Amino acid sequence: MTKTQSPSKWLRGKTMVLTTLVGWVPLPPGIVLRSLLYRTMFRRIGKSVRIQSSVEFTDGSSVEIGDGVTINPGVYIDVPQGNEVEIGNRVYLDRDVRISTTGEGGRVYLGKQVRFDRGVDIKVHEVGKTEIGDRTYIGPYTCISGYGNIKIGKDCLIASHSAIYAHNYNFADLDRKIGEQGYSYKGIVIEDNCWLGSGVKVLDGVTIGEGSVIGAGAVVTKDIPPYSVAVGVPAKVISKRKEND
Repeated sequence: MTKTQSPSKWLRGKTMVLTTLVGWVPLPPGIVLRSLLYRTMFRRIGKSVRIQSSVEFTDGSSVEIGDGVTINPGVYIDVPQGNEVEIGNRVYLDRDVRISTTGEGGRVYLGKQVRFDRGVDIKVHEVGKTEIGDRTYIGPYTCISGYGNIKIGKDCLIASHSAIYAHNYNFADLDRKIGEQGYSYKGIVIEDNCWLGSGVKVLDGVTIGEGSVIGAGAVVTKDIPPYSVAVGVPAKVISKRKEND
């Protein structure tokens, strides 16, 4: 007797079949085909969505897409059942963006008019959550990853090759390999209207206050007060953008 296929395997199989059949079709005909057929694949998909050729999904049932979204060639969204990705209205994902989750309970939320430049890599581990607020821009080849929660506010500018990591590996036991000692995490918050220059690194447990500017190449290891300008390794506040109220 043949066993009934589990819902998760069936949904992944449906995603694979549809993307194999029409995912490669280029130019306007491909966009039209995908806009029609992919509606049966996603949890939700809005109006006027443009999914270009060579975009890959592992399980469309875990993905919600708002109105007016553009997803360019080479984008890879690997979100198995038990996790979820929500893409807000008028989001723009440039070429080779990667969004992935591991385990179960992970969530990625992209607010309205978020823009990811080429090669941005978002990875949520286990039950972590990554939230990016409305109108925020993430520059080329930036990596955002963690077991802990990451919250980036509205109207932020994060320049190319930046890195935001919401976890640390334990290493106190000299008799065990570092990779065998587990990890800890606290989470990261970048509040509204911040600008991070190229190559900025933000480490776990940090909050960057609203309206702050972080100079290129800085490594942020401690909280930055609102409306600060911080530079260096480790990052230190060198001036304020306005006096405290």
